[in-house]
Amino acid sequence: MYKIGIIDTINNKGIDLLKSNKNFSFEIITDLSRENLLLNLPKFDGVTLRRGKLDSGILEKCKKLKVIARHGVGYDNVDTSFLKKNNITLLVTHDSTSTSPSEHIMFMILNIYKGISMFDSMVRKGNFSKAIRLKIDDNFELYGKTILIAGFGRIGKKLIKKCLGFDMKVIVYDPYVEEKVINDLGGKKISELEKGLKETDILSLSTPLTDETKNFITMKEMSLMKKNAIIINISRGGVVNEKDLNTALNDKIISFAGLDVFEKEPPDNSNPLLKNKRVLLSPHAATFTKEGLEKMSLETVQNIIDFFEKKIDSTKIVQL
Repeated sequence: MYKIGIIDTINNKGIDLLKSNKNFSFEIITDLSRENLLLNLPKFDGVTLRRGKLDSGILEKCKKLKVIARHGVGYDNVDTSFLKKNNITLLVTHDSTSTSPSEHIMFMILNIYKGISMFDSMVRKGNFSKAIRLKIDDNFELYGKTILIAGFGRIGKKLIKKCLGFDMKVIVYDPYVEEKVINDLGGKKISELEKGLKETDILSLSTPLTDETKNFITMKEMSLMKKNAIIINISRGGVVNEKDLNTALNDKIISFAGLDVFEKEPPDNSNPLLKNKRVLLSPHAATFTKEGLEKMSLETVQNIIDFFEKKIDSTKIVQL
């Protein structure tokens, strides 16, 4: 029998799936402190990982560990160099982590473009009449606007369909995706990011955080964008330089930002973006729908089962 550690709680659908398989036992770890992980993880053959950080100091104590199944697609909370050196397999979810995030991107774009949060606040404060007499300079239609999707994985492929439904022009920057794939879905591939930034109205980031994408967007890139351009980031906080973003918003280099992620999570109360009125915020919640969390838990657990039963889909394995 394989012993599995569930690091941080997941939806009961996934737990029930694991319960139903007689070849597995499991334990849920809710205390994510380093001390507790050091104490408890060495007994497991495999773990699922939602939140929590697995550094080399923790992993080297886990002599039985053969696989880590991420509850999601990002893996910046795992020491991947240690995994590679010690032949520990890293799995990610694919099928369950695209619909809800792509909808979250559209929600943020529409909220910003239509001023929904502002209008909601004004109506609740009794300023209905004042709200409808505002001089509106920052509310826009999506029709005909250009969106640059940076990172064209499963989220990007879901997002493009939604954008085309709003009659938007879609350009895509992803050096690892063939032009035909993008063209077939109705987009246009660009090879020069700088050129795309100059023409886009909306920049949507859905790229993983790697050494290559750390500080992918800095003041240099934002300075190329239109003054009424907006940035949406649902990938990882480190993809955008937060200090530069705050300055760009305050200096009106760009117009607005929607952030679901931060360089440090949870962000410090001193983070100026929390007080910046030109930012729409959510707490790394792009997948937080009933359907999304159910599907993610099922896929995460199924990945663990498939790994030990030697039938794992190779596309779920991270090439370290």
